Amino acid sequence: MRRIPGPPGPSRKFASAPCPANVLPQIITLANEDRLTMSRRVGLWLVGAFGGVGTTITLGLSCLSRKLVPDIGLTTQLPMFQGLPLPGPGDFVIGGHDIRESSFTASAEEFRDNSGVFRPEWIEACRADLEAATKRVRPGTKLGSGAAISALGTWADAAGASNAAEAVNRIAADLDAFVKSESIDHLIVLNVSSTEPVFETGKVHETWASLEAALPTGGPELLPSSSLYALAAVRGGHSYVNFTPSLGASIPAIAELADKTGSLLAGKDGKTGETLMKTVLAPMFSHRNLRVQSWVGHNIFGNRDGVILNDPTNKAAKVNTKDWVTTQTLGYKPNTLVTIEYIPDMGDWKTAWDHIHFQGFLGTQMTLQFTWQGCDSLLAAPLAIDLVRLTDFEKRRGGKGLQRHLACFFKSPEGVEDNHFFRQFAVLEEYAASARKNA
Repeated sequence: MRRIPGPPGPSRKFASAPCPANVLPQIITLANEDRLTMSRRVGLWLVGAFGGVGTTITLGLSCLSRKLVPDIGLTTQLPMFQGLPLPGPGDFVIGGHDIRESSFTASAEEFRDNSGVFRPEWIEACRADLEAATKRVRPGTKLGSGAAISALGTWADAAGASNAAEAVNRIAADLDAFVKSESIDHLIVLNVSSTEPVFETGKVHETWASLEAALPTGGPELLPSSSLYALAAVRGGHSYVNFTPSLGASIPAIAELADKTGSLLAGKDGKTGETLMKTVLAPMFSHRNLRVQSWVGHNIFGNRDGVILNDPTNKAAKVNTKDWVTTQTLGYKPNTLVTIEYIPDMGDWKTAWDHIHFQGFLGTQMTLQFTWQGCDSLLAAPLAIDLVRLTDFEKRRGGKGLQRHLACFFKSPEGVEDNHFFRQFAVLEEYAASARKNA
């Protein structure tokens, strides 16, 4: 078997360095030289591929594999993951679904023009990778996506499905063709599409038998679009990661099916900005026995997510996940208000202003205010890369079902009630330490 050379020296991790020239090598290998193997081909299937996050992931992985940029922002580059056989940026083969006909190059150019991100030389250097990935993107499904999302594009119209079974079968066929044509060892379906309206589940979603029986006649009232993708992935034994607040795989029937097929699940709603700050600051108030009386957060941003969240039905799903963490982390409910407003000229830049009114010693009323401003897609993309790297690692370890150890990456982590960031992160640290010990 051919030996893949690693970076010089004893470390087998991606090495951060102050000099941009000393950056991420393409392949991560085991620390034990005798266990080096050929790198895997990990399929990364992006739902909402041409959106901001999907484009940033695709360009980012290409930049990293070409050593154009440092690995800042990747949690999986911390020392606690050193020596673990996580996939490198060049190990991912990208494809996906979208309802808008576009390309990764066009989307990257649009972001550069509208938001001032991505250097022109990056796009040019990575053009071949972007074009290759674009050829692997297929028209998605609009079934169950809601009016606001459906209005974004017409690419999926010609291949529209009349029922849930038809939609799932068509998605599954695209996944199977991708796995076969690209010789994929492990396929991860990552949902980075726009936020769907809140979806109410019922008895039909409780078991796989009842849901399977309803698929041939089920329309948008049976499953939202995100769950159709999740079902196609899980039915094929692939992994599914939900980076959005949409329902996705968060129903008992799909969890039951995942247990049978050996699929890995993770979600939901990536914790990237204002909510991350809430789960960091709320424990401080609790540990100092300061009583939070109200927590108000105002969010403004542009991009297509802003267009979708300007619709009240879609906005409700996002507000729910951003709002509940305050109560959950504090252990009581203060007065809370979360607003999200679409400001077109903001582009991908998001600003959040938070006002926290709390009671201190002798009942003294005090306030804490903070402003968080960041480029939304560039906050999200490294977390998504972390999630798929760790999901592939868990697959290699023989895991299946829900990955609770990834809770620190999500606003509404599946199967985990504790939203205290540092306790969540401690679980991830314990996982990494155990994995190193057993490697």
